[in-house]
Amino acid sequence: MFSKVEFIKSAHQIEDLPEHQFPEIAFSGRSNVGKSSLINMVLGRKKLARISKTPGRTRSINFFNIEDRFCLVDLPGYGFARVPDQEKEKWAYLIESYLNQRANLQAIIQIIDARHNPTGEDKMMIDWLKASQLEYLIAATKADKLNRSQIKPRRREIAQELEVPAENILLTSAKDRTGQKPLLTFIKEAVARNH
Repeated sequence: MFSKVEFIKSAHQIEDLPEHQFPEIAFSGRSNVGKSSLINMVLGRKKLARISKTPGRTRSINFFNIEDRFCLVDLPGYGFARVPDQEKEKWAYLIESYLNQRANLQAIIQIIDARHNPTGEDKMMIDWLKASQLEYLIAATKADKLNRSQIKPRRREIAQELEVPAENILLTSAKDRTGQKPLLTFIKEAVARNH
């Protein structure tokens, strides 16, 4: 899959972002929605992105160099309640500054939980993506927790809620690697278009 995958750095403020020429593909989503698990699944690694059962554990923007060709970027989760407001504001500023100002950013994989309806914050993020010039894919995680008969209707429901075409939504599962190939294809095509 990928022979060289390495962690570059964690940026806690906008001044800490790494300087390089690589295109970046960012993973965005609510706290505890499975961003780190999905990154590990895509890269075929077990513990590259740190996974925690505690929501709000990713408090910085984490950068991973993939074969000196592009970077995957793990954004802090939004919508976690048990964090002081000051900390939340700091994260929001960091995420917004990255999304709005980062020239390297080429595409976003927006992650939602397949079992639940998208939150108001998820919808705000999708609205922002629709208005941006960025390519994006919506990855609905934890699809292994749905019955087979629920999969297609659930995809349609999520698409209606977010007002996007159903083909923009990919059901995924880090546990059984559902969606790994389409995710890789999306990432590789986004990188190729911007190289």
